[in-house]
Amino acid sequence: MNLIERAKNITLTPKTEWPVIAEESTNTVDLFKNYVAPLAAIPAVASFIGMSIIGFSVPLVGHIRLPILTGFTAMIMSFVFALIGVYLISLVIDALAPQFGATKNPAQALKVAAYSFTPGWLAGVFSLLPSLSMLGVVAGLYGIYLLYLGLPVLMKVPQEKATAYTAVSVICSFLIMIVFSLVIGAVGGSSMSGIASSVSSRTAETSGALGELEKMGKRMEEANKKMDEAKKSGDQQAEMKAATEALGAVLGGGSQAEVVDKDKLKALLPETIGGLKRASIEGEKTAMGEFKIAKAEARYADENNHQVRVSITDTGGSKMFGTMFAWGMMEQDKETDNGYEKMGKVNGRPTHERFQKDGSTGEYSLLVGGRFIVETHGENVDMATIKTASAAVGYEKLEAMKNEGVKQ
Repeated sequence: MNLIERAKNITLTPKTEWPVIAEESTNTVDLFKNYVAPLAAIPAVASFIGMSIIGFSVPLVGHIRLPILTGFTAMIMSFVFALIGVYLISLVIDALAPQFGATKNPAQALKVAAYSFTPGWLAGVFSLLPSLSMLGVVAGLYGIYLLYLGLPVLMKVPQEKATAYTAVSVICSFLIMIVFSLVIGAVGGSSMSGIASSVSSRTAETSGALGELEKMGKRMEEANKKMDEAKKSGDQQAEMKAATEALGAVLGGGSQAEVVDKDKLKALLPETIGGLKRASIEGEKTAMGEFKIAKAEARYADENNHQVRVSITDTGGSKMFGTMFAWGMMEQDKETDNGYEKMGKVNGRPTHERFQKDGSTGEYSLLVGGRFIVETHGENVDMATIKTASAAVGYEKLEAMKNEGVKQ
């Protein structure tokens, strides 16, 4: 098994690669040593470099770096947990098999679990820049589609039950990953409590998500054909363009859109919000191939150290960004002695709300028009002020711009 060829084939042409994998006799040691370990190391190492070497920005604090020892420890734990996670998820897939008319087969379950993680591991390179690390999560969601295609071939599940089998396997896998993330986050000194204390699965929504992923898979297969043709012709420029299209299919969910100009987003951030005056404002545009992001951010404050930071991010109409937060499939209402956290929908828009009861910090985020992410963070202010600051950008104005630059 050639690692590079296998990673390429399972990512770009999964429908033809899964039957090949199903016929292979690969023992557990070889699979982990020659495939899982090298790929799982990508996000672990990249995250260490991004967090401890390059550093990252924290609102109202500045640019910081995790201590080398802390970052190194988190890297090792992330790598080890990735290996353990693959094995545990394979056990889940195998244990669930009889419930969906599939055939129990530990070896095949391990293969389908391991190879489904490929896109997420490859995209782990984005962790070199912490601000782009969530793009790795977006690419990782393509693994759901790979799992959906692989289960009927390797586990012999009837096609009509593949969606349900995939959904339950994904939820169980998601919970396992959350537990691991909580442990790693604790080592890094970050709080990730209550990310998803409850998961609400809806068959129709899951089926719709798989439908979108299937469309994305077809686009990737088309891009792969172009890559092969360009490679045969020796046209490196054409090959690079095809590779960019493949990357765009993963990150952009197939949506090739020109993002709204950053200055247009900056214009939505008012000079004052209540008694808080705008202290700073900035805008930026980031592009990686056909995938683009535009962002505008402003900070508001007064003389009493009441502060609010509002940002608007244009994802270019990428449907995958809505899926990234799993907002459409998750609900949460958690309260502790120190604060609360909620996740759900308000007026049809996916939202996330978190607040410390002492008023020290709070945040309110939502997805507008399936495209614009509005994030508001506050310090020493109440939640009403945070929500007022969020609404000040004008959700209706953003809704009106949701089709700008979108090319189908």
